[in-house]
Amino acid sequence: MTASAESYRSKPPGTLSCFVTTVTCVAAAITFSASGAAPTPLYHDYQEHFGLTPFMITIIFAAYVVSLLVALLTVGSVSDYVGRRPVILTALMINCLAMVVFMTAGSAIQLILARCIQGFANGFAITTLAATILDTDRAHAPLLNSFTAFAGLSAGALGAGALVTFAPAPEQLVYVVLLLLSFMEAVTLWFMPETGTPKPGALASLFPHVRVPPAARATFAAATPVNIASWSLGGFYFSLMPSVVRVATGATLPIIGGLVVATLTVSGASAVVALRNLPPTRMLAVGIVMLTLGVPVTLAGILYQNVAVMLAGTVIGGIGFGTVFSGTLGTILPFAKPDERAALLSAYFVVGYLSFTLPAIAAGFLAPVVGLTRIANFYGAGVILLAVTSLIINFTRHANDHGETA
Repeated sequence: MTASAESYRSKPPGTLSCFVTTVTCVAAAITFSASGAAPTPLYHDYQEHFGLTPFMITIIFAAYVVSLLVALLTVGSVSDYVGRRPVILTALMINCLAMVVFMTAGSAIQLILARCIQGFANGFAITTLAATILDTDRAHAPLLNSFTAFAGLSAGALGAGALVTFAPAPEQLVYVVLLLLSFMEAVTLWFMPETGTPKPGALASLFPHVRVPPAARATFAAATPVNIASWSLGGFYFSLMPSVVRVATGATLPIIGGLVVATLTVSGASAVVALRNLPPTRMLAVGIVMLTLGVPVTLAGILYQNVAVMLAGTVIGGIGFGTVFSGTLGTILPFAKPDERAALLSAYFVVGYLSFTLPAIAAGFLAPVVGLTRIANFYGAGVILLAVTSLIINFTRHANDHGETA
């Protein structure tokens, strides 16, 4: 492992080692992602207890994403100025507060408040934890930072689904577990060394910087349709897919919906790890093809009310979900100079999180009118169309590049 040599030479006695800091930050990043996914298997219970419509479920989901995006665009880089340690500890405490609000929620408004607090904590934490992992283990940081988000989403959806299905008082127990994990990580990271170098400019960093550098614009535009498709697919799974599974198949166990959602992220994480040595452009091409193939199989599972077929399609689509994410970042980032990367990443995440949220809100609004299964068909058709559009654009660019070099 490598780290800032000065940071570790000058660390006070009793602080964590480089290895323990890395491992705990990875665990914290997984906990934050799991916290974001954990409410998904509970949505049906919330619908029954609070009389929520599918549209209100997507609004609760959207509150989380919008709050996360606001945090990313404002305080996402503040640890570069005030240090990693205070930001991580503050974010963990905010996440603990969100868990308490979830445990005591008695209405849709309180659920929206909990989601807003949780989203802000996540947006505050994820860039800082990723930067800290890069500080303490530069060699493995790209793989670890790609893996933590997918691992956390999988653990949150599947773990919460299991607790909802088999444990008592799941609307409290799910959040008790996450509260204890967040608290234990905060206690451990209290002793972490400061791996950043505080500097002036914290207030100025709070103003969003969203810009695609000229050199990256053509590549960014070519990847945008499939980027929208991939994030939109994720947004549908984490908001409405458990309800679709219940309506389409009659499967009433919450763990089934959690399993379908977790399958998307587990297959995405596995694909990122297995194909990590592929060039980014090839990984992106694989992702586009797998996304295009996976969605029709999933829709066939919905049509024929077959959970196994639905899971098979989700595995294929999940491979596309993960490889599009990794391939897009690997394709566009080399076109940005070091001082342009933060603005480019902001632009990427703005497109991504808007795609994660807005189509799902529209689907939730229309579901009572046209039905969940029909909405799933229309939604899937849109994802396929966007993926095919990107495939055509990238194939045309590749052919033109070969023509110019011939």
